[in-house]
Amino acid sequence: MRRGVTPAIGSRIVEVVRPRCSRKPIEIRPSLSAFRRRVRGATITGLARAGKRVVIWLDTEEAIVVEPRMTGLLLVVDPPTQEHLRWRLVLEGGSLGEMSYWDRRGLGSVRLFNRNEFQESFGPDRLGPDALGITAAVYRQQLGDSKREIKPALLDQRAVAGIGNLYASEILFVAGIHPQRRCSAMNHRQWQALSAATRSVLAEAIRYEGSTLGDGTYRNALNRQGGYQNHHRVYDRAGEVCGDCRSSRICRMVQNQRSTFYCSRCQKRTGARLA
Repeated sequence: MRRGVTPAIGSRIVEVVRPRCSRKPIEIRPSLSAFRRRVRGATITGLARAGKRVVIWLDTEEAIVVEPRMTGLLLVVDPPTQEHLRWRLVLEGGSLGEMSYWDRRGLGSVRLFNRNEFQESFGPDRLGPDALGITAAVYRQQLGDSKREIKPALLDQRAVAGIGNLYASEILFVAGIHPQRRCSAMNHRQWQALSAATRSVLAEAIRYEGSTLGDGTYRNALNRQGGYQNHHRVYDRAGEVCGDCRSSRICRMVQNQRSTFYCSRCQKRTGARLA
């Protein structure tokens, strides 16, 4: 999502619009009038991520943080529907005329932070190391003493930032680690396998621009489907024969109210395979 809006860098913000919407309102903070006052005339200098959030840095040293949650989309083209359009930036001086936020369920938010506020909300005390650059040593430092099962632990953004439920299942499959293995019981080889799998799975997902599942909600910034769903190894494949071992079927279980998919043959309770 962040990569799709990078053409906005260098554009100047002309206006902030909150379209009429009869649906559940999203959180926009501060108030629209204060938001407008602070960002109108500012230039977009950079785009980054804070976990699963998109961060739009301005030349005023402030940041617009868009948190899409489950159904939000940050777009640079017309949205899927007008009725779920929640927020829009009008731009000039660059290749884009606007950037908009669309959210079917209204679970996301758009918030403006000065640099100190941003650090307080998304600094190392609040958000873990970015998963794209994670190492075995950092994984062990963040989670090694935890008694939690590894799959739910991977979703803890304070421990490691940027891993969602779908990708946690895929990462653990590539690493050959059972999703119920306790973090404190993981050995050095497993932490190595986990860090390698994390980087490779997330890089692959970025290359295919994310996963558009059966409900069709997720789209990239150009309102097109992602392609990574065609490359899932285990996620949403319960009952299918494992593509690696060709002898066991993919299983589904629920951990912390979230679906987990795995192969009991490839992901034994002990051991790990290096990705």
